[in-house]
Amino acid sequence: MVERSGPGQADEDRDLEHWQWNQAMRGETPAQAADRQFNELLQELRVAQTGVQILFAFLLGLAFTPRFPDLTRTQQGVYLVTLVLSATSAGLLIGPVGYHRTVFRQRLKSQLVQTGHRYAVAGLVLLLLALVGAVHLAASFVLGSWATLLAAGLAALFATLWFLVPLSHRLRHRRDG
Repeated sequence: MVERSGPGQADEDRDLEHWQWNQAMRGETPAQAADRQFNELLQELRVAQTGVQILFAFLLGLAFTPRFPDLTRTQQGVYLVTLVLSATSAGLLIGPVGYHRTVFRQRLKSQLVQTGHRYAVAGLVLLLLALVGAVHLAASFVLGSWATLLAAGLAALFATLWFLVPLSHRLRHRRDG
């Protein structure tokens, strides 16, 4: 590994292309960096896929319970929207697998990582909404209209933990070098 430090080094490192930084700091070629990034993406997707698949299975089964016809029109609407959000999230989080199979051995790993990243972010946003919808639906039996407040609070919490905190760190890192 190459040791780099000194005055102005942060500005110099910031100006390096990402692949150049990986090469200088990790000793990685662009192909090695793409392989590592793809493996990291797959590990992250495994966690998210499991959660969304469990949620989706729960939601699918809910429609076949004896009390389902007793849901209000609003609850049925929340259910349907949540089911579709969950299915779409699952599709996006599984999408990089289909992409990989389609471009296998075509030397498109870098594009796979970029597209997989976009699919993952979109899938996480929809998973956030699906989780909030599922909680809203379940809480509506107990809390009535207060379930909306609980769901909004969870949406804010998840958005903060999943996106706002990392984005603030990202911006601070760019600013501070």
